[in-house]
Amino acid sequence: MVKKDLSVSSIKQGLSTRFVGQNIIYFPSLSSTMEATRMEARRNAPEGTVIIAGEQTAGRGRLKRTWFSPGGNIALSIILYPDAAGLPYLIMIVSLSAASAIESATGLKTQIKWPNDILIKGKKVAGILIENEVKGGRVAYAIIGIGINVGLRPDKFSAISAIATGLEDEIGETVSREDIIRSLFTEFERLYLNLPDGTLIFKAWRDRLITLGQKVTATWGKETIQGIAESVDESGALMIRLADGSLTKVVAGDVTLREK
Repeated sequence: MVKKDLSVSSIKQGLSTRFVGQNIIYFPSLSSTMEATRMEARRNAPEGTVIIAGEQTAGRGRLKRTWFSPGGNIALSIILYPDAAGLPYLIMIVSLSAASAIESATGLKTQIKWPNDILIKGKKVAGILIENEVKGGRVAYAIIGIGINVGLRPDKFSAISAIATGLEDEIGETVSREDIIRSLFTEFERLYLNLPDGTLIFKAWRDRLITLGQKVTATWGKETIQGIAESVDESGALMIRLADGSLTKVVAGDVTLREK
């Protein structure tokens, strides 16, 4: 069944946020919501402005990867103007919000894999991309990109068929994208308004990470290490215990879970 296009009015119906999602710009098709949102941020669009695309033709994930986002899924980006002290917590806030929104709308149990993948039964159902522009120690803006696989059929995309899943495939019925988006906006705003005190946010995110205690392979640039993911610090960095007993701090990169 072909899904109806999203609409601004259908998303805002029942939305009670103060600013996140109160200004929505919808495009039936975009190359990338991140690019369109960056242009709006540079025009000083209000904080909480959201760009939503019915489909993305050149969606981007972390580490320059492609994000597959045909029609029937969720692809959006949010504009924020946070203090610099709040930047490390953004990934935590959006991960928790996306996981909560998916669970609320579907009843499915989600997992968070460091730093920003949302999984169901070990397969990726949502991804997050954050880009900041900082000038002279001041945050000019931050853009939060969120992609959620709702109607996606991973078996139609050989590059992701083994590692991704979609919500409707998981529950075998139609899922309301509007319900997920409203829930996402509501929870995101609630957590964001707790900044600059992010201690409770950090603890909630840390406790949801399936990565901790697992054997992992971490890659960044040309470096690759293997060890046990032991902990995370409040900046979001992952601490990995190597075979020789030393502890390595991974600030950004790609982490895969290894079989125990």
